[in-house]
Amino acid sequence: MNEKETNIKRVKKPWPTKDAMEQVYKMKLWGDDNSDFYSGAGSHHLAIVDPYIRVLTSFLTSFKDPLLVCDLGCGDFNIGKQLVKHTTKYIAVDIVKDLIERNKEKFGSENLEFQCVNIAVDNLPHGDCAILRQVLQHLSNAEIQSILSKLYDFKYVILTEHIPNGDFTPNKDIISGQGIRLKKKSGLNLLLPPFNLKVKEEHQLLSTKLHTNKGVIITTMYTMF
Repeated sequence: MNEKETNIKRVKKPWPTKDAMEQVYKMKLWGDDNSDFYSGAGSHHLAIVDPYIRVLTSFLTSFKDPLLVCDLGCGDFNIGKQLVKHTTKYIAVDIVKDLIERNKEKFGSENLEFQCVNIAVDNLPHGDCAILRQVLQHLSNAEIQSILSKLYDFKYVILTEHIPNGDFTPNKDIISGQGIRLKKKSGLNLLLPPFNLKVKEEHQLLSTKLHTNKGVIITTMYTMF
């Protein structure tokens, strides 16, 4: 093996997220509702979805001039499709190319745009408000850190995370993929180390308690500097 071949062999992707998420949908690791793409019960279970849609609708409609919203990890778009009408423009991104192509074909609106974006690596679309709904919980600390540095370009960030009940050790590291920190009795708190996200205001919009020992889903709005 020559030196060039050796160097090529040593080149590794910085994170496995794209391949992992493609596998999640291909193997239906988040469940199967007989559709081509399914983002899991968290995006379809009415007890989780309906309260979320209500609080997001209340927030988005509170502005005299509608916001430009960037949905950073739109998944199968069962959530986003219900929010588009309350925005001046809705840009929905995901890392899985085939999913984005499917969404383009299935959903249509003059103020809706889909983009295939790796939010940890690529530049983010410009907007007033970023939505990250149960996205960061699947990512390693290094990948999260790369994303957070880009969120200061938004005025508002609405973050939804699945965390354990009661006290827990925050921000344990994981390998990006299907699973989340709940298995390590951990969850994300972006205001604490190693992230130390700086915000002007923090306001909890919603807390949805799941079945016994399944944790709680928290939606928080951050007003950014």
